[in-house]
Amino acid sequence: MANTPHGGVLKDLLTRDAPKHDTLVEEARALPDLYLTERQLCDLELILNGGFSPLEGFMNEADYTSVRDTLRLAKVNGQRRGTLFSMPITLDVSQEDIERLGLQAGARIALRDFRDEAALAILTVDDVYRPDKKAEAEQVMGADDLAHPAVKYLHNSTKEFYVGGKVEAIQAPTHYDYVALRYSPAELRAHFHKLAWRKVTAFQTRNPMHRAHRELTVRAARQHRSNVLIHPVVGLTKPGDVDHFTRVRAYQALMPSYPEGLAHLALLPLAMRMAGPREAVWHAIIRKNFGATHFIVGRDHAGPGKNSQGVDFYGPYDAQELVAQFKDELDIEMVPFQAMTYLPGSDEYQPVDEVPKGTPTADISGTELRKRLRTGAAIPDWFSYTGVVKVLRDSYPPRPKQGFTVLLTGLHNSGKDTIARALQVTLQQHGGRSVSLLLGDELRGDLSPDQAHAPEEKHRNIQRIGFVASELTKAGAAVIAAPTAPYERSRKAFRDAVAGPGGNFFLVHVATPLAQCEAADRRGVYKRARNGELKHFSGISDPYEEPTDADLVVDLRKDSVPEIVHSIIMTLEQQNLV
Repeated sequence: MANTPHGGVLKDLLTRDAPKHDTLVEEARALPDLYLTERQLCDLELILNGGFSPLEGFMNEADYTSVRDTLRLAKVNGQRRGTLFSMPITLDVSQEDIERLGLQAGARIALRDFRDEAALAILTVDDVYRPDKKAEAEQVMGADDLAHPAVKYLHNSTKEFYVGGKVEAIQAPTHYDYVALRYSPAELRAHFHKLAWRKVTAFQTRNPMHRAHRELTVRAARQHRSNVLIHPVVGLTKPGDVDHFTRVRAYQALMPSYPEGLAHLALLPLAMRMAGPREAVWHAIIRKNFGATHFIVGRDHAGPGKNSQGVDFYGPYDAQELVAQFKDELDIEMVPFQAMTYLPGSDEYQPVDEVPKGTPTADISGTELRKRLRTGAAIPDWFSYTGVVKVLRDSYPPRPKQGFTVLLTGLHNSGKDTIARALQVTLQQHGGRSVSLLLGDELRGDLSPDQAHAPEEKHRNIQRIGFVASELTKAGAAVIAAPTAPYERSRKAFRDAVAGPGGNFFLVHVATPLAQCEAADRRGVYKRARNGELKHFSGISDPYEEPTDADLVVDLRKDSVPEIVHSIIMTLEQQNLV
């Protein structure tokens, strides 16, 4: 089977012409800069190294519309039809970006890494256009439903315009993690050639791998007389997924279980869209560019789960059917994923559809695995490998060792700071983990004030505090945060930042009424707010949106501080966190 790149030629834009490269570096210093987001960086890296061949830049409006509606790039030079490509690869910009950068046809801008400000490429603008986001969601993701993570990202994070145009490479983004496992398509093809691997079956994953995955890939390799490329995604995946550092350590622990010389591990810096069937075609194109001849397509491949009505976004075999539809053009053989199950009687794994009816089987679901990790319960050897389980246990300790954040929200002078300090002392008395206190008044000089500031700055302030809390929580600390946090969207952003694998979040509404808060105000802050000296003051000249989703509602008119602290401790004990 041929393993030519998609479109016939690998578009490796990083092949360096030294004089031209030096000219581009010099030009980039004088050009206006666009700092790329994490997802844009993932896309740019795979454009530059040829992973997205035949693309040579971000899609202009003609390519975008054609791919969105027909899964093909726009026709060029009288082609009967455009090249198969299933996902729009776009660079989103705001109206402010357009004006600041002078974006119009022919303009040139430097694309930079937001992390280190390095110039990565120069983009020559073809056009700037406003996408139809509703049509994009419906055509590409199958539904304009915010329960889909890519649709949510499209509407809530993607800016209102796209800019299309080819790019000229300066350098690839710099990575400091797992450098030895990161290969460009050209490098991976050279590696396969050196080892005389003529057939390579690629396996896509964004989750830890266990014995069933190992058996599946070995079976696929033997059936097709091929080697195996374990090619996990280490760019953006689905919110809530296991972080890529943990996953890569788990893959490394798994690799010795393969027969000598059968399998190779390489990392893919892809930002997934979780677009099911379309994503499967996209994944096949990418693996073809990286030199694979076969590609395993799983049941509900790249599916995001259930929609807002509680129904799966995609059918279990939709992805396999769409890849099969384009078999000739893809020129990479699809290997349908066969769900594997364990047979205790024979101590082996077999495809589910090959197991005789009535044969005893055993499986552990993802939910059950997470429960066992959380509680410290045993994970049997037939399910996973000792090294893999150790990696997961190290990264996801049992509940008593996990970090947590308690966010106390309430009006100024509601008593939340007093409660926070008392809770800090109580948790320090319990011991077992570090305790961090983030009080609104004390943070104002460091992370910006949350009273008497415009709504957007208040929101950003809560996001900053949420980031600090999330980092401390990940490290196993107990975090007590007590900003006013007057807006629902800010508290949700805080929760989203903290909650997740190994992170626990609790919202406590200190519901002391405004009149009580104002009556107890000895510093005259409320008086200044009512006199107009303090603008945007929560509860006076700016709204305080009372939470409807608090884990605990307390009121100092009814309960003493020790009683409230005891209630919080009991909530934490109920969750086995203290």
